[in-house]
Amino acid sequence: MIKTGSRRLIEMHGFSNIHGYIPWLFFLPAFDTLYRHHTMEDKKQMHTIPVEFVRGIIGTDDIMKKRMPQIAFLGRSNVGKSSVINALLGRKNLVKSSATPGKTQEINFFLIEKKYYFVDLPGYGFARLPNKTREKLRKRIVWYLSEAERKPDFVFIILDAVVGETDHDRELLELLKTERIPFAIIVNKIDKLKKSSQKEHVQKICAGIEGTPCFPFSAKTKEGREAVWEEIQRHIAV
Repeated sequence: MIKTGSRRLIEMHGFSNIHGYIPWLFFLPAFDTLYRHHTMEDKKQMHTIPVEFVRGIIGTDDIMKKRMPQIAFLGRSNVGKSSVINALLGRKNLVKSSATPGKTQEINFFLIEKKYYFVDLPGYGFARLPNKTREKLRKRIVWYLSEAERKPDFVFIILDAVVGETDHDRELLELLKTERIPFAIIVNKIDKLKKSSQKEHVQKICAGIEGTPCFPFSAKTKEGREAVWEEIQRHIAV
């Protein structure tokens, strides 16, 4: 009997009448190896990380007393922060992205593999929000980074590959340095750049943040996912 992988590949190449192509039978083991390789790669691409939403907070909360590592994600509104987190976790809509920037106003905690947290902070810098709301969100972010019961173990600042670094980004980068919180940069939306100019464009953005790990990323194509996970693994020793 011909194995499923071999039959599938024969059919793909138009050899539906096997009896007329006996020589091809000698290559079936190689076909099966190739088929299994592609199947495993497909499963790897679809791999999801065990995760559960715990809760959103707006200030002091018992969750801040837990000893589990916290990996925080920061970015201005509309930078694709929710999409980056979803891409990292292999999910589509775990972290809800809104068509209205500035909608997320809580600090949301997600328990990953029952070992550590991803912390999704509100987006910042959305000009159309009322001044009072913008200031409230800014203070909430500053509280979490500098005044809460504990500081995050690591922070990813997400930048837009097309827009680059903004004044709001620079303000938070300075705060992270002042608080001595380790951080890295994720340059999202590289898929919106021409392939030929991606490397140069990202290097230009990262050059302004000297000495900081900087990861080209696409939430759409998942490019850069493995490199970011390698960085996360270095900060979740539990």
